[in-house]
Amino acid sequence: MSLLERLTDDMKQAMKDKDKEKLSVIRMVKAALQNEVIKLGHDLSEEEELTVLNRELKQRKDSLLEFENAGRSDLADKIKLEIEILMNYMPKQLTEEELEEIVKQTISEVNATSKADMGKVMGAIMPKVKGKADGSFVNRLVMKHLS
Repeated sequence: MSLLERLTDDMKQAMKDKDKEKLSVIRMVKAALQNEVIKLGHDLSEEEELTVLNRELKQRKDSLLEFENAGRSDLADKIKLEIEILMNYMPKQLTEEELEEIVKQTISEVNATSKADMGKVMGAIMPKVKGKADGSFVNRLVMKHLS
């Protein structure tokens, strides 16, 4: 089942359940996906759908940080719920151990030896873990292994 089909089914269910928050998030994601289709001029591949989902998730995580720093717990709670709903559509996240193994493997593949090779390593890792791990967490792991 494609992401768009899942979203449509979940949207119908949210309407039946009168779950306004979930319905709102699903509509926003569907709109973002549709905008991407219009922008690219073709149906989205699974990877392109994942890119849109990641972008939506990142926007909400950034907003959450800002709301928490501003002491707006009411808005922060709303964003946390949106993030939770979005996470249902993301692929299963890699564990720290799995990620650590991928980082070690990639460092040896590209023959990285110092922090100067950071870009080379990140460029090789990110396509492997796209949507399955947070980029900043991957960055920290790579830094740890290159130092």
